[in-house]
Amino acid sequence: MKPTVNIHIGDYYSSRTPVVITTVLGPCAAVCLYDPANKIGGMNHILLPGDSPADIENGDSRYGINAMELLINQMMKLGANRYKLTAKVFGGASILSTVSSEFCMGMRNIEFVVDFLLTEKIPILNYNFGGVDSRRIYYHTDTNDVLLKRIKSREVINEFAHIQNRRHDLEKRIKKSSKIVYFD
Repeated sequence: MKPTVNIHIGDYYSSRTPVVITTVLGPCAAVCLYDPANKIGGMNHILLPGDSPADIENGDSRYGINAMELLINQMMKLGANRYKLTAKVFGGASILSTVSSEFCMGMRNIEFVVDFLLTEKIPILNYNFGGVDSRRIYYHTDTNDVLLKRIKSREVINEFAHIQNRRHDLEKRIKKSSKIVYFD
């Protein structure tokens, strides 16, 4: 059985040994890169398109350009050939249906990723992006296989609403039961 590595926003991971990398995506994007000759695979989790603001030192891997370069460099340190890399792209959901497409962060993330990969001449072998559903993806670094499970956005929103209601109820109970005394 392969070990599993779960990555979150701004994370990236690569391996030359068989690993399953998993993440959950809404409007974020994930790029799975693979060097078939050396069997090295990796994945990142991008929150925002483009480059990080100038006041952030060393590049913030939540931003697309940094996440892509950090993943590629990490893979090259493991022995991958940058010119043999292939890509699979996921995410970019528009989970808030009231947001117009020009302001949709999900589509902006996907546009950035596609532009980056085309500029770097990294072929996109497969993709699944857009729509309104979140996704959980499982990336196998040794075979370049991806398993994708859709998560209905309504389920996510309902769960969030349930958590907010519970929090509100707890706050009411706390206000009734005690008061806070501030001191220096």
